[in-house]
Amino acid sequence: MKDIMGMMKAASEMKGKMEAMQADLANLVAEGRSGGGLVVVSLSGKGEMKGLKIDPSLFKEDDVEVLEDLILAAHNDAKAKSEAEMQQRMSEVTAGLPLPPGMKLPF
Repeated sequence: MKDIMGMMKAASEMKGKMEAMQADLANLVAEGRSGGGLVVVSLSGKGEMKGLKIDPSLFKEDDVEVLEDLILAAHNDAKAKSEAEMQQRMSEVTAGLPLPPGMKLPF
């Protein structure tokens, strides 16, 4: 019975930490760059695109495909950074909990 009470307390503490972390992630902004900084994409911690900056030198009619590729690359870079930050913060919140290997939170 003592172990169950300890687990309940740990789960309650983790819930509070998760809520605080989610609030922090809402304010997180990750920047992804491509083309040596010619295209910059900003994403929130939840993956919403918050900003897009394109160097004016890329606005040439024959470079549309290159520009599209650079935007995709910058977006993917920002998303990877955002996800890495989320994983790192999640591991801090769940540190010490007996979770099975490979289990990711939130579910």
